Amino acid sequence: MLATLSSFSSLYFATLLMLIGTGLFNTYMGLRLTAQSVSEVWIGALIAGYYLGLVCGARLGHKLIIRVGHIRAFVACAAIATSMILAQTLVDSMPLWLVFRLISGVVMVTEFMVIESWLNEQTENHQRGRVFSVYMVVSGLGTVLGQLALTAYATLDLRPLTLVAMCLVLCLVPIAVTARSHPPTPLPAPLDIRFFMRRVPLSMTVLFVAGNLSGAFYGLAAVYGAKYGLTTSQAAIFVAAAVTAGLLSQWPMGWLSDRINRAGLIRFNALLLVLLPTVMWGWLTLPYWALVALSCVFGILQFTLYPLGAAFANDHVESERRVSLSAVLLMTYGVGACIGPMVAGLLMSLAGPSMYYVFISACALILVWQVRPTRVTGAHQVDEAPTHFVPMPDTLQSSPAAAVLDPRVDPEIDIAMEMVQPDPAAATVSAASEPTEPAEPSDSSESSGPSEQPEQSQPSEPAPVAAPLTQEWPADAAAAPAADAAAADAAAADAAAVDAAAAGAAAAGAAAAGAAAADGTATDAAASSTSSTSDADDAAERERRTGT
Repeated sequence: MLATLSSFSSLYFATLLMLIGTGLFNTYMGLRLTAQSVSEVWIGALIAGYYLGLVCGARLGHKLIIRVGHIRAFVACAAIATSMILAQTLVDSMPLWLVFRLISGVVMVTEFMVIESWLNEQTENHQRGRVFSVYMVVSGLGTVLGQLALTAYATLDLRPLTLVAMCLVLCLVPIAVTARSHPPTPLPAPLDIRFFMRRVPLSMTVLFVAGNLSGAFYGLAAVYGAKYGLTTSQAAIFVAAAVTAGLLSQWPMGWLSDRINRAGLIRFNALLLVLLPTVMWGWLTLPYWALVALSCVFGILQFTLYPLGAAFANDHVESERRVSLSAVLLMTYGVGACIGPMVAGLLMSLAGPSMYYVFISACALILVWQVRPTRVTGAHQVDEAPTHFVPMPDTLQSSPAAAVLDPRVDPEIDIAMEMVQPDPAAATVSAASEPTEPAEPSDSSESSGPSEQPEQSQPSEPAPVAAPLTQEWPADAAAAPAADAAAADAAAADAAAVDAAAAGAAAAGAAAAGAAAADGTATDAAASSTSSTSDADDAAERERRTGT
């Protein structure tokens, strides 16, 4: 474990600072806006806008990383996130704050994608479980420390925002000075939503409800505490107690879920979430210690729904589809986290702060109704079920790139990895089959890489065929050079025969030309002889006439 921590210490430290800042700001924002008498509808909309940016920003972040690289993308997004925090100190317009929170969500998910891509690329398969566990613990710890940091401030002035900005800026340092090599660009896993809606509809319902509960908690639990009369420090502890209890309960809940029916455990969990919040519906005045104790209980129940639902889904999906499954579950959870704060905020603005716990009971009642024994058939349960329970803090502070870190995922056999990753052998064949163009002479004596150096003129050779991974050629491939040599000899013999035939044809042509010339000479001589005979006859005729 110590070796794992030291190996990825820079990435873990950057994650810790990021989550301290975001955890502190989410609670601070709710308390400050409540003190300024801002409607709960706007408070819920602001946290929903942030989660919407987290859900929708993954594609934009992927394009940015492709364009500028990991470190530049991280630096740019951290700068934008810090600017969005500081911009809220300059204006009090809620529509502008909503835009700021949406942009913050987009850039934050890009930062998470950079870190998780780095962890995934440089993690061996036998370390995957430890690396994922430490990353989840660091994520939960950062959120808790962010809540507790608010207890150091007696008043809700601008000093907490200064600490948030410092955390978001300082998270640049571990990434900027890391000696690790850049990971390859993360490729988004395909989302086969229809397949998973048919295969694991109950799990997607669990994740959707868990997202509603989590989004409402991080946006409005502190508001409930402030409306109940708690001070800033008390409200921060009230929220931090739930997050801490939810984090610590992951391992005992996982041990229990690996040994009993998971669907039954989810339904029992939901039933408690229906009944226990009734004591906080407004007809009882509870002391502060009772509020903190109940907050711990609710944290245990609601923050274990996400990992329980994910484990239940993995029990019914083949191992080669689990990367896509994790991405779909995270998206479903994020959609719920966008809806929950707005619905709960509307209810609280209409009927008082106690409606927050009425909303919790209503959401849990949906699970009790949906996850009933008659609907859990186990028709698609895989052979290795129950799969191992993996602790997963219910914060949504993650990206789809974290799916590959899940120890239940085997990247070597997952079909999503085959679809999004290029085949090295195919790339070799494709690169070899492309024609090589002669390099143009360079005017500069410096070169930025081997590809810019002028190439020497060499005879062209046939493109090599990529060998198998074992680097062993088939038996018939060994005879290929001899066959090629024989074919070359035959071609040379054919060429010689063609040359001889051409020479013979040329000689025959020359002989024909000579014969034609001789015939022409004889013809001229005959013509000359005939002409002389004719002249002699003419002279004799003239002499005869003269004598007469």
